[in-house]
Amino acid sequence: MRSGIEGRTMAVEEEEDRRRKAAGEEDGVIEEYDVNNLGDIGRLGKRQCEWDFGTSSDKVANGRKGSSHGLFIHPRNRWYRTWEKFILLWAVYSSFFTPMEFGFFKGLPNHLCLLDIITQAVFFIDIVLQFFLAYRDIDTEKMIFNRNLISLRYLQSHFIPDLFACIPWDTIYKACGRKEELRFLLLIRLVRTRKVLEFFSKLEKDIRVKYLFSRILKLIVVELYCTHTAACIFYYLATTLPAGQEEYTWIGSLKLGDYSYSNFRDIDLWKRYITSLYFAIITMATVGYGDIHAVNLREMIFVMVYVLFDMVLGAYLVGNITALVVKGSKREIYRERIVNLLKYMDRNRLGREIRDDIKYHLQLPYDHTHTDSAALKDLPSSIRAMITETLYKPHIEKVPLFKGCSLEFINQIVTRVHEEFFPPGRIIMEQGSVVDQLYFICHGKLEEVVVYEGGPEEAISILNPHDSFGDVSIICNIPLPYTVRVRDHCLLLRLDHQSFSNILNIYSRDKQKILNNLLEGKESDVRMKDMVTDIKTHIGFQEAQIALRVNNSVYNGDLWQLKTLIRAGADPNAKFFDGRSPLHLAASKGYEEIVAFLIREGADVNLSVDDFGNTPLLEAIKRGHDNIVSILIKEGGSLIINSKDHDLRTPLHVATSRGSYVVAKLLVEAGANVLSKDRWGNTPLGEARLSGNKILIEILEESTSFQMSESSLQPTVTDKIQGKKCTIYPFYPWEVKEKHKYGVVLWVPDTIDELMKIAADNLKLEFSTNFCIVTEDVGKILNVELITDGQKLYLITIDV
Repeated sequence: MRSGIEGRTMAVEEEEDRRRKAAGEEDGVIEEYDVNNLGDIGRLGKRQCEWDFGTSSDKVANGRKGSSHGLFIHPRNRWYRTWEKFILLWAVYSSFFTPMEFGFFKGLPNHLCLLDIITQAVFFIDIVLQFFLAYRDIDTEKMIFNRNLISLRYLQSHFIPDLFACIPWDTIYKACGRKEELRFLLLIRLVRTRKVLEFFSKLEKDIRVKYLFSRILKLIVVELYCTHTAACIFYYLATTLPAGQEEYTWIGSLKLGDYSYSNFRDIDLWKRYITSLYFAIITMATVGYGDIHAVNLREMIFVMVYVLFDMVLGAYLVGNITALVVKGSKREIYRERIVNLLKYMDRNRLGREIRDDIKYHLQLPYDHTHTDSAALKDLPSSIRAMITETLYKPHIEKVPLFKGCSLEFINQIVTRVHEEFFPPGRIIMEQGSVVDQLYFICHGKLEEVVVYEGGPEEAISILNPHDSFGDVSIICNIPLPYTVRVRDHCLLLRLDHQSFSNILNIYSRDKQKILNNLLEGKESDVRMKDMVTDIKTHIGFQEAQIALRVNNSVYNGDLWQLKTLIRAGADPNAKFFDGRSPLHLAASKGYEEIVAFLIREGADVNLSVDDFGNTPLLEAIKRGHDNIVSILIKEGGSLIINSKDHDLRTPLHVATSRGSYVVAKLLVEAGANVLSKDRWGNTPLGEARLSGNKILIEILEESTSFQMSESSLQPTVTDKIQGKKCTIYPFYPWEVKEKHKYGVVLWVPDTIDELMKIAADNLKLEFSTNFCIVTEDVGKILNVELITDGQKLYLITIDV
């Protein structure tokens, strides 16, 4: 599996290096992944081409025709990147010349007409290229190469203003009799300034260029463009009045010293532009001395609007310069992080793929608007809990893993999760790895993939919002059985292993519900067979562990810990491997408060019979704890006549071995089993014969005949003389008992092989030599003499 992944990774990395060299890329360029940024694609774009379209990176990088997508241009194509630089120069020219053409030229002179035609032709070619330019989808982060989608996207965005900007409005203006209204259509060409803005956005993220330089350059260009546009509008306002009324305009009435601007339309173009620019600058700076001022109503209105705009522009410039001096802006911090990471990667010679992953992952918080947990770190914990509950609780409550869990448990999970963002194609967890994080999906889609030896992959399921992954590996402590890969851009909630384990240790009842939720929908899936077995094994282990903790707290007399476990969901009737319950231990140890607490919590005083037939009442009597005896009798506790000790000897065994006629008679009349055998195979009747008490022997022989007749047994059959029965179930002891799987109650025969054959026949199973019988604690039974009366056993198959 690893060799297949590494082989593909090396091939992808070599192809990426070759492509970057061909495109002339460098690590210093920090990409902005946005739907309007048509020149962006990274490792993920390349991978999506390979996964989704089946085209090689070489075809994509060179803009060749694919088998199913037609001719397209890849944004990384080096010829297209050269075209971008070329069109940027024309965009700068058009952005500055359009206001000047609108204000100073009422119809272009002949020597500028050809230049205007060339400009519009260049931008028309750019429009045609946009219909072939692949782009990155903002939702899925995939590169789109489908010609129909490319065309539809451009038609819905910038096509109409771009097309109108290419129309030769100057020629139309002249052909229509120089109607003034048509000149306003020239301003449509200002939409080309977006290419200049995109250039500055990229420049600010390019760590090869000083951030201070790029910001100051942008501010200077913004200032010059605003004053340039204002100058052109000022001149336009002056020329819209007839020539005979030029003294009623700001420039017609202007006198600087002995120089007069009368007949200003005949003055040199350069001098008129400089004068207009001077008026725009001193109006913006409001430091004029009254030598230039508005004259008519239209000029006054525009000056007021312009001054108000300048107030906002001035605040923008001052704020940006202050940020440059103080430092610490969001983008600058990002640049510094990128620079430090690039130095680290260069020093350690990290691969190209890892470098792209790091840059892209750092870009995500800046390109997507989500909750920033760092902004909450200075808030009080109570406020943070309120915020996280509002943001995350609706998602966590819908997670199927936590179905039926308590509100307190959900709140504990909510306060400990953290947000993470992942782009398409990212592998979050790899098959066979050790998992230390649990993830919940808020937005997006992921897929679970099984990677077989040699490289083939099989997608086994799709993960949607509210699903979780990593849970089986963390809870059952097993390696991850599949690879988890992002399909669409995802927002996930992450919970670390330690925090999750701490919460589960407190809320034992919720842990049991989580384990049962893990099994839902998996038992019927053949591919999940091994995982289901692991989960069931862990459930059995968990139940045994909880019983051990409860019994341990009772054994040590720790009432506080016992209360914590019971109130967290532990079963007060949970038994240990020898069938002893917490009530047995508390009664034998003399813990009166614990006995009272267990009874209040639902512990059954008579149901709790251990593997030797002892009840809590008998344990208290044997230890001489009279107060506990009184409590148990008051709650309905009773003795078990056929209880056994560790040698499987009943009270009747002891009485007959000592020749105690009175005690034996009382026990027989109370229903004591005279057929019961101890660990050496001795019955009470055998013990009586050894004592030599004839009267006692006579009573036991009569009771033996009576009990055998009551059970319709023949004394010649060995298993009937034994008088032992057992319950055999057809599944593993750690499996959850299913409703459609019943056990069978059988008398114990002479041999274990005979017992297995009888059990298989009654359970409708085909007998196999691989069968064996085990106890509840998975101990293999080799001799029927080891089976106690009423014991639960399991008929299972041993894998060979």
